[in-house]
Amino acid sequence: MNYVFDYIMVPIQIIIFLFTMYYFMIGFCGMWRKKEIKILTPQKTFAVIVAAHNEEQVIGQLIDNLQTLDYPKELYDIYVIADNCEDHTASIAKEYGAIVCERSSEGNRGKGFALEWMFHKLFTLERQYDAVAIFDADNLVHPKFLFEMNNRLCKGDKLVQGYLDAKNPYDTWVSGTFAISFWVIDHIWHLAKTNIGLSSVLGGTGMCITTEVLKKHGWGATCLTEDMEFTMKALAEGIKTTWAHDAIVYDEKPLTFMQSWNQRKRWAQGQFDVAHRFIPKMIKAGIQKRDIRILDGCLHLLQPHFLILSTFFIIISYVQLLFPPFYTNVYNFMPSELMTFIMLGQYILPIIILLKIHVKMKAWFYLLLYPLFIYSWIPIVFIGFFHRNDHEWSHTKHTRALSYDELMGTTKEASLANRETSK
Repeated sequence: MNYVFDYIMVPIQIIIFLFTMYYFMIGFCGMWRKKEIKILTPQKTFAVIVAAHNEEQVIGQLIDNLQTLDYPKELYDIYVIADNCEDHTASIAKEYGAIVCERSSEGNRGKGFALEWMFHKLFTLERQYDAVAIFDADNLVHPKFLFEMNNRLCKGDKLVQGYLDAKNPYDTWVSGTFAISFWVIDHIWHLAKTNIGLSSVLGGTGMCITTEVLKKHGWGATCLTEDMEFTMKALAEGIKTTWAHDAIVYDEKPLTFMQSWNQRKRWAQGQFDVAHRFIPKMIKAGIQKRDIRILDGCLHLLQPHFLILSTFFIIISYVQLLFPPFYTNVYNFMPSELMTFIMLGQYILPIIILLKIHVKMKAWFYLLLYPLFIYSWIPIVFIGFFHRNDHEWSHTKHTRALSYDELMGTTKEASLANRETSK
């Protein structure tokens, strides 16, 4: 009977080992940046789009910030989608000088549907743009953002994701651990994959898409994680997402654990949904085109499945320890030292990243609570799996209203991330 466990546990452990080592190798490729000669001449035109639903507390600061970007004013326009708003979002956006497009829809609620609607309106305008740059209403944007996107587009990139920084990394331990997770992902995921030629993923905000791609392939991304859906849709067509490390957008992180829980549950639901719809066609496309980037995209979609598998492995391991008749050492084929290294790696990489970007001392305190944030993903992923077919969109309320100048005064250290990693 005990060998039944071995037949189950050995393959699982092999999968865990290979999956973990694959991402460790990718992660270490994010410890440096390639030297780049940038195109500094502004050439591309942008429709800067802000998706907003009841965002009267923060929309004014973002538009004011966007109006002062260090990019020729004649080369970009600011559009705000006032999506099913019941407050003063639209009127405030107009006061600050944005072109406001009000949308009202009883069904088809959510950011993905709002963007689909907005793109159709853009394509009927007399003025046509080279690309769209998309932000959330709670964001603030680095002055050089469009210059950096112009550089990437002039070099032929079609989909570009900017550096996802935090607007409020020191407000609470929840926003702090959330910020740490984004700083880590920015480096050991986005930057790392760009360094070795793999595809990054769109992050929902701070992203840039050429209108050529949108017109040819359509948006069509309306699930709970529309950014990931469009990333995989494009990747299946051989269009990778690139990373602009110096195009920084500051995103408001959740202040409470429940806000964090709800947001991440939505992400988990959306990723399971996208995975189940796109993995078969991506595997087929990856093999047909012999494109490792597409197959790597499949592995990205399988991350929550991997977490479920790892949790199952740990539970079975404890069952065997509690019930000696079922215990064997056969499945423990990996040296304990290697297992220890894998466990420590979860903390070594974040420490390296925090050292590189010179965060405030408060962030180091939050790092002590980082495991709580990481392991809370386990129940979230299981809930996301069981609710993967639930497509009801939920709004995250944003209240952290501050100007770009105020942001630079309070979180200057975090904003230097891109400069420190270029040294």
